[in-house]
Amino acid sequence: MADVMITIEKLAFGGSGIGRVDGKICFVPFSCPGDELLVRVMEEKRSYLTASIVDVVCPSPHRITPVCPLFGNCGGCDWQHIDYACQIGAKRQIVAETLWRGARVTDEHVASTVASPQQYGYRSRVQFKLFGSSEGLKIGFFRAGSHYVEDAPLGCPIALPVINQALQRLRDVLTSFPEPAKIPQINIDCAEQGVVSIIHYIGSDPERVMSFFRERLAELAPLTGLFLRAGSKSILRKICGDGTLNYSLPSLGSGADCLIGFRPGGFSQVNLTQNRAVLELIRTLAGFGGDETVLDLYCGNGNFSLPVACGVRAVAGIEEYADSIAAAVDNASCNGIGNAEFICCNAAGGVKRLADQGRTFDVVILDPPRAGAAEALPEICRMKPRKILYVSCDPNTLARDCGRLALAGYGVQACIPVDMFPQTYHLESVTLLEQAA
Repeated sequence: MADVMITIEKLAFGGSGIGRVDGKICFVPFSCPGDELLVRVMEEKRSYLTASIVDVVCPSPHRITPVCPLFGNCGGCDWQHIDYACQIGAKRQIVAETLWRGARVTDEHVASTVASPQQYGYRSRVQFKLFGSSEGLKIGFFRAGSHYVEDAPLGCPIALPVINQALQRLRDVLTSFPEPAKIPQINIDCAEQGVVSIIHYIGSDPERVMSFFRERLAELAPLTGLFLRAGSKSILRKICGDGTLNYSLPSLGSGADCLIGFRPGGFSQVNLTQNRAVLELIRTLAGFGGDETVLDLYCGNGNFSLPVACGVRAVAGIEEYADSIAAAVDNASCNGIGNAEFICCNAAGGVKRLADQGRTFDVVILDPPRAGAAEALPEICRMKPRKILYVSCDPNTLARDCGRLALAGYGVQACIPVDMFPQTYHLESVTLLEQAA
């Protein structure tokens, strides 16, 4: 097919802009709503096309200059070329259209996107890829669709500044590491307390690696701890320093902050400010009165369970990852919270166990991975909670699950998108479902 002109109408979940060629939907990466483009069709499917930009004939008024010199090559960000107001508007539109298609939720139930106060410099966990050769060491990110490492000598603009500082110190130290090809990745995790790096090593002498970094800890500030991952992902060895990673969240009803810790390599939300915004939405939508029983599925380290626990009668959390449950138990003890229990089990199995015991809950909080919560929904409905608060990172599985919950009598009352990931198409949302009267 010859090169064709196209006008971009809107943005899609996945990052591309959408236009039409002879009436057929066409996805164009790195386009912007309002762009008039000359594009080259790269692939044709029965129901859609994909194309690449040949020329921006007439740029959209929303098109801006990307901040990062790697934008377009690095596989991380999708939307640095789009102004922020357009980004958050697109995220609301994506959620609204997806909920309508998948669950017939009407537009008025979807609120405006909660914008991130930090459009850059917000991300608290980053994985950097490494490629070492005789020509030198590259540390950065995979080029989109490949395993070619794009070097990021200035770090990453969406990462917290302290992560880029730690990366520069690691880069300086790694120039003298004797096996540069044996370290394919380094992780840097940080919180309000602690900046920790995990060194991934695929060589045969981990003790040598540990000794190398121990001798150089003083050169690695602001890092407070170093860990080694060699072989199995379940094995994480402390090299030196402290593994403490703590952040604070306001406690419901107590007036004090709840200190939440997670373990190096464990899950935590990457945007700490927006994590607080999600917690506040959960509280507002739930309308806790003080006597509720709450079930928190996919509870992780107690990120939502524990701040809520101080203002309700009791909380139970279910999570299948043992390290996260151990962190939740530690967090409950650290904060003196005695009305929270945590169960290490997959979501469906854990809910079934509680339902079989005759347990009931007034409010269920769901924060599943991208695959959604389909396997747990039948058992949740068995418990007949009054309210379900669904925290989602994927509009498609959210819509699917809302459709299934509608069949069980739960209707969507409100959905609020939250921009947890500025400069990318990724988003979070908080949805309130209530049982029909």
